[in-house]
Amino acid sequence: MSDQFDVVVIGGGPGGYVAAIRCAQLGLKTACVEQWINKQGKPALGGTCLNVGCIPSKALLESSERYEEIAHYNGPHGISVEGLHINVPQMIARKDEIVQQLTGGIAQLFQANNITWLQGSGQLLPNNQVKVTGHDAGSQTVSAKNVIIATGSTSIELPIAKWLDTRIVDSTGALDWETIPKRLGVIGAGVIGLEMGSVWRRLGAEVVVLEAMDEFLSAADRDVAKAAALQFKKQGLDIRLGSKLGNVTVGDNGLTLTYSDSQGQKTLEVDRLIVAVGRKANTQGLIGEGLNLQLDERGRVIVDDHCKTNLPNVYAIGDCVRGPMLAHKASEEGVCVAESIVGQKPHLDFNCVPWIIYTHPEIAWVGKTEQELKAAGVTYRSGSFSFAANGRAKAMDQAAGLVKVLADAKTDRVLGMHIVGPMASELIGQGVIAMEMEASSEDLARMVFGHPTLSESVHEAVLAVDGRALHAVNRKR
Repeated sequence: MSDQFDVVVIGGGPGGYVAAIRCAQLGLKTACVEQWINKQGKPALGGTCLNVGCIPSKALLESSERYEEIAHYNGPHGISVEGLHINVPQMIARKDEIVQQLTGGIAQLFQANNITWLQGSGQLLPNNQVKVTGHDAGSQTVSAKNVIIATGSTSIELPIAKWLDTRIVDSTGALDWETIPKRLGVIGAGVIGLEMGSVWRRLGAEVVVLEAMDEFLSAADRDVAKAAALQFKKQGLDIRLGSKLGNVTVGDNGLTLTYSDSQGQKTLEVDRLIVAVGRKANTQGLIGEGLNLQLDERGRVIVDDHCKTNLPNVYAIGDCVRGPMLAHKASEEGVCVAESIVGQKPHLDFNCVPWIIYTHPEIAWVGKTEQELKAAGVTYRSGSFSFAANGRAKAMDQAAGLVKVLADAKTDRVLGMHIVGPMASELIGQGVIAMEMEASSEDLARMVFGHPTLSESVHEAVLAVDGRALHAVNRKR
């Protein structure tokens, strides 16, 4: 069987399905290949993000945060609850329901936009043909004027800690536990490790995070990372930096981790283990025989600034190419490629892509960190403001953290915004807008922010860039 399309997208995650929808909006006959089978044994769109990534993890973070708040933080409000109990299977069921609703919504969008959903795995063949192998092992070949590769990424498995039933898992496995481990080990203090570790710590697990790096959240601004680490320590999240895993021994009653740090070799006994050391491009099996699609040393598809590969009319986006492995980055790349195909001139500024960690407090940033500006020799001014002086944050009992703004010393253009604190994931959008619009810190300082709001901390931080914060003691200039 052979069908001709204007565009075939290989992968139905946040990069692929968004690219398919935008292509269809632009009048292109579009098909999307997606192989995902959900927990109910049915084909599903949305890829890792919606099925076992961004969405389900945020559902569990929300449930666990509510539980911890009721259990430990409502006393000052005059609220007390007796007989508090967490029904973990019900929490998991709620998470699954949200996933089904959202993935089903994508299927409806495909139908509304006349997008053909080819269920199965896709392999790129010469002359922009795509072989689709269905779940029944049957196959068909379709042709396209343009192909967009959006195959995403997969968890990295450690040879010394291979997946083992429910005891040694990646983030996907940690989303489906229906009992709370007494002692949980986490390998990696990155986004996934911190988020999943936080979920189970809030529910009562003793959590120990082993991080090989000597520096906590090295990609984040140092002031933000230090503030976040302090809060995690207060919460009881045991993060051990400079700790390199050596071996995992599986016993009848748990797991024994052998690791080394600056003091030598140590052991750690845990019930379960989450391995969260990163992800790798999912390009295995993608390239058909006789096809010279260029990959880099990490297995990622090599693309230019416009997501073009070395093959004519073949593009690649998302986790399987260079850049941060972020769902929103993948989606915007998909939009840009779709618009490029029809001759438009889209633009995506990777310096304006926000990073977010949905812990408590949340951590978010966009643009350059202070250490990056120093390394590049860029002269800058810095302004910070603590949520401790923000009325809304105090009323919310979430006054830990700060907003930090970096601006060019000569032009005053905003170069970066860094936040640790309540709703940082929402507040960082103000930094993204400012940087995309090439705003100066004074532009933001001259704006009126509602009172009382968390956003006032952004306002005070940009005022502090010029040494004139209104609700903090300013540094002399």
